[in-house]
Amino acid sequence: MAVVQKHGKNAISDLSNLKANAQIVFGGTGIQKKRTESNPIYWPRPLARVWTVVLLLGTCLLYCARVAMPICAVSLAEQFKWSKKESGIVLGSFFWGYCFTQVIGGYISDRVGGEKVVLLSAAAWGSMTAFTPVLAHLCSRPIVSMTLSRFLMGLLQGVHYPSLASLCSQKVTESERGFLMSTVGSGSYLGTLVIGGAGSLILDLYGWESVFYVSGLSAVLWAYCMWKYLLKGEGPVILLESFGNGVAQSKMSKRHWLRLFRQPSVWAVIITHLCTASTFFTLLSWLPTFFKDTFPDSKGWIFNVIPWFVAIPSSLFSGCLSDHLIKQGFDTAQVRKLMQFFSMGVSSVFTLLLCGTTTFPMAIAFVSATMGLTTFSHSGVSVNVQDLAPSCAGSLFGVMNTCGAFTGVIMVYFAGYLIETTNSWASVFALISVVNLLGLGMFLMFAEARRVDIETSKSKYHSIHI
Repeated sequence: MAVVQKHGKNAISDLSNLKANAQIVFGGTGIQKKRTESNPIYWPRPLARVWTVVLLLGTCLLYCARVAMPICAVSLAEQFKWSKKESGIVLGSFFWGYCFTQVIGGYISDRVGGEKVVLLSAAAWGSMTAFTPVLAHLCSRPIVSMTLSRFLMGLLQGVHYPSLASLCSQKVTESERGFLMSTVGSGSYLGTLVIGGAGSLILDLYGWESVFYVSGLSAVLWAYCMWKYLLKGEGPVILLESFGNGVAQSKMSKRHWLRLFRQPSVWAVIITHLCTASTFFTLLSWLPTFFKDTFPDSKGWIFNVIPWFVAIPSSLFSGCLSDHLIKQGFDTAQVRKLMQFFSMGVSSVFTLLLCGTTTFPMAIAFVSATMGLTTFSHSGVSVNVQDLAPSCAGSLFGVMNTCGAFTGVIMVYFAGYLIETTNSWASVFALISVVNLLGLGMFLMFAEARRVDIETSKSKYHSIHI
């Protein structure tokens, strides 16, 4: 028999809502709790490790396809006679498409599972990457076709990271999320490393078209293997069926979202991620051109490989460090802030040092330090969204990435404008540092790690005895 403590006039009606959420089922041998928002079913550790490796490889291939254009930008500009501004338009068009699918991708992932969304998007953007050289040669104005293909690539890849955030919040415990997100996040650096090394060699030997063919077809193969062996041939059909159910629930979440956006900690996460993403995209897009302009005799396989080679162990270290500190009893919010301080504060120092570099080894060292420290954000702001709102982490991460992608468009194009008008890279690195420091200040002041996606009034019914 259940004995419930009374808490006023509305206790009975509130208790009915609490009962609907708890769903306690009485069986013959005891009590079994169904899966609820407060009682999720997490992956066992062996399965979590398998998914970590698979998602790491998927993120690696995602960046192989994404960075194919910056790697080939110089060759494309020479072949099609593009100026720096025109190259900036092509490079920045990716982020216009990237803006539009972030929220919807996270929203669907929260309802049907991020693994299904990742599968479909990988098959699509992999095919688009492999088809890009065909578009360039079919169109009489290559800048139009390449801008369109990059826009479509942004649309298709926009759902990837919101899906990962949703998947991690639903399947991984809080004390292990830092490691998974930092490991999977290191796939971006591994992908940049692979395409920077192998892609540069393929570019020199076989031309820029081969870079797109190899990276695109590899992604399609990965999607097929994931569908065949992990999802057991399921995924797209389930996704389409569940999507209708997810849309039907959208009206119920308006109050939920209004409550979220009244929290300063949520805005701190959004603004900080906006600054982190926009500065990272700017460095990613323009660093190959920086080395070619500043050190014309430098080899692409060196400056396209070493910084990302440093970033991989740095990302893994940040994840292990953050999880270790949390398990040792340190406050989660303070750990997230510490990680973000290294990512945005210390890295800005090395970014500013690039302004005065005169030798190639020194430039490589500063860029490597910058990219290595930037990876600490995977254990900072990127995980913090799951601390705040695990029930809708994919959707909220989509909002964050939309803001980051929009500013990425502006930053990438504006960087090209600064280079064209000032004929100096110092202005670009100074801009990156200022934006980083502004985002860091916001995060240090307002970031928290408590859940804000649930009604605090529900916690008053903590004394229910069976």
